[in-house]
Order: sequence, then structure tokens, then C-alpha cells
Amino acid sequence: MTNKTLHLTEQLISRRSVTPEDGGCQQLLRERLQPLGFDCETLVSGPENFRVTNMWAKRTAGRAGRTVVFAGHTDVVPTGPLEQWTSDPFVPTHRDGRLYGRGAADMKTSIAAFTVATEEFLAATPEPAISIALLITSDEEGPSTDGTVVVVEQLRSRGEKLDWCIVGEPTSVERLGDMIKNGRRGSLTGKLTVKGIQGHIAYPQLARNPIHLALPALAELAATEWDRGNDFFPPTSFQVSNIHGGTGAGNVIPGAAVVDFNFRFSTESTAEGLQRRVQAVLERHGLKPGEGYDLVWTVGGQPFLTPPGELVGAIQRAIRAETGVATELSTTGGTSDGRFISRICPQVIEFGPLNASIHKIDEHVAVADIEPLKNIYRRTLEQLNALPQ
Repeated sequence: MTNKTLHLTEQLISRRSVTPEDGGCQQLLRERLQPLGFDCETLVSGPENFRVTNMWAKRTAGRAGRTVVFAGHTDVVPTGPLEQWTSDPFVPTHRDGRLYGRGAADMKTSIAAFTVATEEFLAATPEPAISIALLITSDEEGPSTDGTVVVVEQLRSRGEKLDWCIVGEPTSVERLGDMIKNGRRGSLTGKLTVKGIQGHIAYPQLARNPIHLALPALAELAATEWDRGNDFFPPTSFQVSNIHGGTGAGNVIPGAAVVDFNFRFSTESTAEGLQRRVQAVLERHGLKPGEGYDLVWTVGGQPFLTPPGELVGAIQRAIRAETGVATELSTTGGTSDGRFISRICPQVIEFGPLNASIHKIDEHVAVADIEPLKNIYRRTLEQLNALPQ
């Protein structure tokens, strides 16, 4: 008997879909979903040199029910040096109980699993109380400017109501099901340009060293406690990622110093509040906006949190029933498309296979985890369908 989930995973891996390419993955999914009654829309976005393919597929319940969304991305990161791979990253290959290929863990196995889970659920429950949707993009690993965020804004503009969302990101650590993400920290990036006066290093009185001007403020920023986090989030973190100054000559005081830094912030802080506090520190150290420094901010994502409730409880019960594992809730790690979906959906979680090999050479997933993953998604649909609508 063919393992449908494994076979679909292999089909997806074999499609070269490095961001922003979809490689025909969404067409493959469309062919599976349309016979089930899904209305599938393709939303293409982005400039000519970076065309992103998005799919919104929805099967609406016969009566007014609530909507659960499976969200994922068909794009993958570049392979890295091909000669370092044991096998072709776009030829699904089995070794020692593992399925190898780019996207095996992040996140083509999850996409296959929730597609087959939906097929099985609808075969057993042809008239469910809930509506089911899939939101798929080919711009998650890239800049994420023409992917899920575009679909979310279109859904918002037409008043689409979403109730629950499961993002298929690889979240498990040691065993399938041992961790789900019930939120993510926000990301706030700053590019600080401190202005000085260039001059000969032997005549410092005729120059003003911007590196010296920046260091006291940076020291205070690095030592500041921004918040203490809460039951779900660690404390907000400030990190400098790059400092650049100088002309390359050893005898020249630079005219400017550029500092790149980032906050990963909890729900105890806001992007606006962090910006105000940074600017206050700079001014406290004699740096005035405009004349002393320029600062450009980029909000990469707002924090979101789904407390224990309907969706968290449903997937925890599904995981325990399938694997016997007690699931840990976590908000650690980077950002995901959940940050966009949370704008229109009150309950968003992330759950998928082990994440140890993601973005690495010889990315893989344990074959023995593929069917249980699909079963967990199916069991979660069953749990949500049993809730009051």
C-alpha cells in the first residue's frame, strides 16, 4: 500500500523551488484539493524579477461554521555547495530511515501531511461543521514582502474571518510533538549612523571620532534591561550585529560610524516604546537626532501569542493521542509567517517535524515521523470540528 503522505512529500521535494520559485508545488496541491471541493485562488505578487506565487484554497462548510487554516511555504533556501551534499538535494533520497532533500524538514513534509490529513478527514466527515483553508506562499524564506502578508491583506480587505491557524513550521526538537510554538517574539532592526568629523589621527583636536561618540551609548544599550519577559516570552534582547567605520587607512579618523542592531522583543514591550527608549539613551550621551545621528527603523514583525485554549488544547490532545508526548509551549526562535496571519486570526500556532537539519547540508526528516505528523493534523481537525461552532 502506497504511503500517500510520503509520496506527496517526495513529489514536492523533487520540485526545485528556491525563493521565490514555487516550482509547480502549488499546482500539485491544487490538483489534490479541487476534487475535495476547495475553491483555489492563485495570487501572484512582486516585481518582474521576483514574482511570488501564493495560493488561497478554501472549502466552506455547508452551514456557518468556524474556519481552520493550514499555512505553509513551498519555497526553500538555496542548497549551498552541491558537492557537500551526499545526494542531489532535489532528488528525494532514502538512507538509514531518513528522507533527504532540500525542504524535507522545512517544510514540504508538513505541507504533504496537512494535505493528506485534510483528504482523510473529509473522507470520514464529508459534511464537517468547520471550514478548512490552506494558505501557501513561495516567499517565506526570502524578504517575505509579497507572500503571506499580501494574502492576509487581501483576506482582510474582503472581511474573511479566520478562527484557528496551524503553521507547519518544523518545531519539534528531540521527538515529534515535543514542542509547539504558541507565539513568536517581535523583530525590530535599527541602522544607526553616528556623525563625526574626519581627520588625521595625529590631530584628534581637529576631528571628531564618531566611534568614540557611539561607544558609551552602545554600552548602556547593551546593559539595559528592556523587560523581564513573562510566562510565555523570555526577556527582550538587544544585539548589535554589525559596526562599520573608517576608510581602511590606519591614520584616518572616520567621518561616520554605522551600527546595525536588532531587538527580539516580547509582548511586554512595543516597537514604539523601544524606539523611544533608544533615542533617549542616545540623547543622554550627547547625540542629537539629525545633527549628531540618523536612525532608520525597520519593524520585521510584531510579537504574537496564543494562550492555552481551543487550538492549543486540540493539538496537544492530538499529539498525546498519537505519540504519547506531553508538548511544551514555546515562543523561542526566529520569526515566521504566523506574525502576519495573527493580524486576522486570534489563535495561531506552529507545529511540524524536527528542526535539527533545517537550512543545512543533507536536510532530512525521519520517515517514521511522516505518518504520525499527518495523523496529528487529522486528529486536530477532528478535535476542532467537535467544538461548538
